[in-house]
Amino acid sequence: MATGNGRVVQRGEIKNHGINSGKNRSVGSMRVAVLATGGKDSALALYKVMKVGYEIEYLVSMIPLSEESWMFHYPNIHLVDLFAEAVEIPLINAETSGMKEKEVEDLKRLIETLDVDAVVSGAIASTYQKTRIEKICQQLKLKCIAPLWREEPLTILKEILDLKFEAIISGVCAHVFGKEWLGRKIDETAIEDLKKLNSQYGVSLVGEGGEYESLVLDAQFFKKRIKIVEAEAIWKDQSGYFLVKKAKLESKE
Repeated sequence: MATGNGRVVQRGEIKNHGINSGKNRSVGSMRVAVLATGGKDSALALYKVMKVGYEIEYLVSMIPLSEESWMFHYPNIHLVDLFAEAVEIPLINAETSGMKEKEVEDLKRLIETLDVDAVVSGAIASTYQKTRIEKICQQLKLKCIAPLWREEPLTILKEILDLKFEAIISGVCAHVFGKEWLGRKIDETAIEDLKKLNSQYGVSLVGEGGEYESLVLDAQFFKKRIKIVEAEAIWKDQSGYFLVKKAKLESKE
């Protein structure tokens, strides 16, 4: 497992605004668990509930053993440990086979062990993801909060720039992306290129259809930043990912 103070983490070390009904508490006293991947959507959802004033008890992460997972982030999920340390919020994680529907049950088993009032997700437009999280929350009598739900994709991308997120493309899975996208910083130029791909091929600006995945290395609310020490671009056929082999936390002072 990774720890702070510059310790290196290596791959293989890992062991709503839409709100549905559930436990009735005011925002200030509502204890929440935030589903976290280390990507831009979950990081932005985390920021939004922090800003509103929810009590963030835990980050929750599922570690899929297969890259074919329907629900969960796969590229560099081992770095979620560093992400949690960077924002100084306790992380609760568990492995899942990544098999369709079974992975949802795995998530439910993890969440039901937590003493919280609500679960927060970074779902934007994926009904598949959101309805399954809502079902878990309904079964456990928890609120389901999706701060990014149905927001305009371009607005989300502009917001992560305005908030000074340092985010990179960690994986792509669409023929319109080339290997040069792996490890690329999400900045104004990248957003313009994504807009062109969206116009020409219908690619989701935020990668909601699985076209690309992201990794957040720093943001305003991070106590420390994640520094990549060693990485490799892995490419096969029409997809690939930016494998971070070593990373560490750095002071922001």
